Amino acid sequence: MAKEYAVGWGTLALINAGLAQTKNQSGLLWFFLSLLLGPIATFMIVVLVKVPKDEH
Repeated sequence: MAKEYAVGWGTLALINAGLAQTKNQSGLLWFFLSLLLGPIATFMIVVLVKVPKDEH
């Protein structure tokens, strides 16, 4: 049971990293935050406003 839980948690962290990148946030940062916070991090990413890309 614990193995399935860990796989699900890791999958959620990968999904959150992808979500963060669509909002121009650091995917790596959100991956690690998601490992710690799990579904709370998902909620935080969803409510974040998309950061405009720096067009230099």
